[in-house]
Amino acid sequence: MTPAPLITLAAERQSAEVTDWAARLGWVAGLLLFIALVYWLMRQGWKWRSELQSGLPELPGVPDEPGEPTLRMSGRYHGSTTAGQWLDRIVARGLGSRSRAELCLTDAGLAVVRPGASDFFIPAAALRGARLDKGIAGKVLPEGGLLIVTWEHGGKLIDSGFRSDRAAEHADWIAALDHTAAPGHTNDKQTTEGTAR
Repeated sequence: MTPAPLITLAAERQSAEVTDWAARLGWVAGLLLFIALVYWLMRQGWKWRSELQSGLPELPGVPDEPGEPTLRMSGRYHGSTTAGQWLDRIVARGLGSRSRAELCLTDAGLAVVRPGASDFFIPAAALRGARLDKGIAGKVLPEGGLLIVTWEHGGKLIDSGFRSDRAAEHADWIAALDHTAAPGHTNDKQTTEGTAR
């Protein structure tokens, strides 16, 4: 009996998957257009908010001779909101730009010097007090991580958030700002305790 012939089966060759460059480029272009649209909508929202807040008067500039410094602080400016409303961001007059900040407190008021952004000055008569909080203008830090300064400008109460490079300084700043604040003006309960989150 003759043995059956051995049949050797050649493994099927698998061709490499062909990249569909047209489809891939289409997806990339679509994604880039989507990102550009989101960025444009955010920019329009910022401009719209700025126009709504255009009634806010120009901010006082830092005086040439503000007086003898009581306290100095280096840190970050995290934004400003309507007092007691940590998400109602104020973007008019450059208050919406986060930046590094150098703070200098004198008897005349609080000078806020911001490299790359507009400097401003809060006269002592406009100061309403200070407190520690954890969030402002959408920025959230650990409990008590932000120094919130409450002040009045153009008939509007404003909360501005700062964080020192040395957070241990915050307590000294609260005491000094409360002492410098205009007599007879104190934060109301909602502003002092912050808004419930």
